Amino acid sequence: MLLPLLALFALPLCLAASTEANHAKLVQLAAANDGVIRLDQSTYRLLTSPRRNWSASVQFTAMDKRRRCTPCREFGPSFNAVAKAWSKVSSAERDSHFFATLDFDDAMPVFQEMNLQSAPVVQVYTATEGPRQSASGRTAISLDFSQGFEAAPLAEQLSHYTPVPIPYKPPFDWSRAATFVFMALAFVAALRFMAPILRSRWTWAVIVVLTSLVMTSGYMFVRIRGMPHSGPNGQWIAPGYQNMFGQEVQVVSMIYGTLAGGFLMLTLIVPNNLSPQRQRMQVYLWAGVIFIMYSVLVSLFREKNRNYPFKLLF
Repeated sequence: MLLPLLALFALPLCLAASTEANHAKLVQLAAANDGVIRLDQSTYRLLTSPRRNWSASVQFTAMDKRRRCTPCREFGPSFNAVAKAWSKVSSAERDSHFFATLDFDDAMPVFQEMNLQSAPVVQVYTATEGPRQSASGRTAISLDFSQGFEAAPLAEQLSHYTPVPIPYKPPFDWSRAATFVFMALAFVAALRFMAPILRSRWTWAVIVVLTSLVMTSGYMFVRIRGMPHSGPNGQWIAPGYQNMFGQEVQVVSMIYGTLAGGFLMLTLIVPNNLSPQRQRMQVYLWAGVIFIMYSVLVSLFREKNRNYPFKLLF
C-alpha cells in the first residue's frame, strides 16, 4: 500500500524531470544547428509534447528537388534568417522559444496526420505550462503568407508569440547601393555635357514659357478639382465654364502657344526680313494663323456655353 502512494507522490516530480530533460535536449539541438532544429518524426513529437513550458515555430517544407517546391526554396532562407536573429537574444528568452523545420521526406506521417497538402507552412505551438502558458497551446497556430516570403513580415508575425520581439534587421542592400552610386556617377557625367544647355538662357526661357502656357490653360484648376482626363464616350470638352477635362488643358495650351508664336514672329522675325515680298507674305501668313487660332479659341468657348454671343470663322 505504501509503494503505490509513494509512486503517486513521485509522479509530478518524474514528469517535471522529464520536461526538463526534453527542454535540455531541445536547447542542445538548437545550438548544434545554428538556432534551427532539424526535426524528424521523433523530435517533432518531443518539440510539440503536450506538457511543455516552451513555445516553438515550426516550418513544414519540402526541400528535395524531386518535390519541385519552388516556394519552399524561396521561403527557407527567410525562415533561417529570422531564426538566426532570434539566436542573438539572451539565453533566458532564447531557450523558451525554438525554431524548427520539418521536411516532408523526413516525417511523411506527420504531414499526413496534419493533412498538409502544400508547403511551405509555418505553425506556432505556444506553451501549455509555466508562466507563458496559453489557452491555445493545445492547437497549432498557422501563419499566413499574405505579405510574401520576406523575412521582415515573418519576424513581425512571430514576435507576437516570442517572449521578446525578434531583433531582425534586413541585411544591407548592396545592389541598391550600387545602383544609387551608378546613377549618381551617371548624373555627374551627364551634367558635364548638359552644363552648356543648363546655362543657356534660352533653355530656361523655353521652360518658363511652357510652364506658363500649361498653368494659364487650367492645369491647376483640373488638378485641384480632380477632373478626369476625358469625359464619357471620348468627350474632351467639359460643358460649362466651371468644368474642365485634362485633355482640354492640352488643347487650350496648344492654342495659346500657337497664338504666342504668331505674335512673336510678327514682332521679332518679320521686321528683320529685308525682302519686301517675303516680309509681306510672312505678315499675311502669321496674321492668318492668329486669326484662325482665335476662331478656334472662340468656338471652344461656344462649345462650353451655347449662349456665348461671339463668333469668328467657325
